[in-house]
Amino acid sequence: MQAYEPTTQTSAPLKNPLPWARLLGHWASAQVHAEIFGMPGYGLTLKGAQPDGFIAAPNDIRLVDPHNGASILSGRIALAGAKMSFQASNDPWNRPAPSHPFAIELHRFSWLSSLMATGEAGIQEAMRLLHIWHKTFRKWTPFAWSDEVLPRRLINLAVQARRISAVVSAEDSSFLARFLAEQGRHITRLSKSSAYITDQAIALIVLGSVLSGAVGDRFRVQGLKLLPRALKKSVYPDGGHATRSAERTLDLLYDLFLIDDALAQRGQILGDVLEKTIDSLGLFLRAMTHPSGHLVGFQGSAALVPEQVLPALLRLESRPNSVPLPEQFASSRFQKLRGDSLCVFVDTGEPRTGIWGYASCDQSLSVEISGGHDRLIILPGWSPLHSEHQIYRLMPAANGLTLDGQSILSPLSGPLGQGLGYTLEGRRYKVKSRRVESEDPGSLLEIEHNGWVPSHGLTHERRLFVDKKRDELRGEDRLIPVPGRANVPDQALFEIKFHLHHEVQASLARDRKSVLLRGPGGRGWWLRHDAKDVGIDRSSIFEHEEILKSSVIILRGHCSCATQTRIRWKLTPTES
Repeated sequence: MQAYEPTTQTSAPLKNPLPWARLLGHWASAQVHAEIFGMPGYGLTLKGAQPDGFIAAPNDIRLVDPHNGASILSGRIALAGAKMSFQASNDPWNRPAPSHPFAIELHRFSWLSSLMATGEAGIQEAMRLLHIWHKTFRKWTPFAWSDEVLPRRLINLAVQARRISAVVSAEDSSFLARFLAEQGRHITRLSKSSAYITDQAIALIVLGSVLSGAVGDRFRVQGLKLLPRALKKSVYPDGGHATRSAERTLDLLYDLFLIDDALAQRGQILGDVLEKTIDSLGLFLRAMTHPSGHLVGFQGSAALVPEQVLPALLRLESRPNSVPLPEQFASSRFQKLRGDSLCVFVDTGEPRTGIWGYASCDQSLSVEISGGHDRLIILPGWSPLHSEHQIYRLMPAANGLTLDGQSILSPLSGPLGQGLGYTLEGRRYKVKSRRVESEDPGSLLEIEHNGWVPSHGLTHERRLFVDKKRDELRGEDRLIPVPGRANVPDQALFEIKFHLHHEVQASLARDRKSVLLRGPGGRGWWLRHDAKDVGIDRSSIFEHEEILKSSVIILRGHCSCATQTRIRWKLTPTES
């Protein structure tokens, strides 16, 4: 049976050879797993001592959407921006899913908490759907049992297991306990070099806390042993996630809060390593949140609504922490500049590659800007759950500079992308940055990258200065020729883009040198510039997993690839 229906996609042309070594490695690993896990009778190796029942019910503080649960009861389900109706068959498993991200969320049981919020009817429906899943996928399949799907499914089920068992029959309760134990044993056999090693450790800890007896104790010990190693791989010293995605940081923080509660119910406490990790994740999260409560959208972070972030922020407030919020993240490669009401976030690092590249975006040197509680300039909010819309993770969708409408990196798609985690491939480039705190009340950030050198012989430099006294951001983009480059064009069309939040209104002044921005709060901001041309075009962003219409300001002009080009712009409040 199909877990999902693949869509027809074509990879963008890559300027570098395909990563055949990694592709062959993935293929070889997949073949080995298929030979071992797919052999007849493999399921018998997952049998063993059975848990007596459920002893804990850890609390997951993530936001729950009961409306989706009510929809599931009526035979309709919405996940990852796609929808499916299974009213006719009452079976969502034996039909192709509308998209790959939808299939991932469906098999992760990401909908379970919403269904549980509807009460006893939802619990009974959850048990029915689990029985159908087991009947359909009880034998190993590479997708439904993958390390991308399985650990998260067990976390979602284990969190609700005790509550489910209180409503369903004793036979169903025993089935659920056996199901969790058997699939938990499979988790211990998954690769420990994948990007989902942290999910594996957390699933084992949660399972081990929920399941009673020696079975639960064994899982818990295995998970606690694996977690420090997993966190060392997946968390930077400054609290950012290895993907450089703020959304992944938030997800991991919620998971650590979950196991904190699970262990507390079993009379255990987090060790010093885990406590310090929570503190560092919390500092990063608080610093990279807009004053409106929205998380920044860099490197594969969805445009999460404040209600999705607020539970974590409230939990952090209850923890003793006197450390001031940082504005520089040397490991995660982000910077934050603050004015009186201006808040400027800057991506000063390269997109991640390899196993951590599944969320990466070719959008270095991009900015997000808030004026008070109004988000003015934002990124589109692309995340891996929007993998059908790869264009939103490329350079033309960034708040930065492009040449001739090109992107430096290209996303892998189709079977090749599926095999390598939809990572970005192409010419790798380096980003350098330098920050200066001036004697005057302000901060200067200088960034540059060499991604345009092979194609155009140009280095892109961006200078950002926030004047705290005037509450003003002054920007300057420079294109500097690199001597000795051959086979580059004489000139190129540059575009500097500023994607606006869909609630921001933009109007062009008569002199065409100024654009008036007005956010939902009513305060006005002037974006002034010295580019040859400016336009306000249609654009779109993701919010609530939907594509919303918005606008983008584009500064345009032609630059010579033999001489330096400089474009200046600034954002200032209308009352100044």
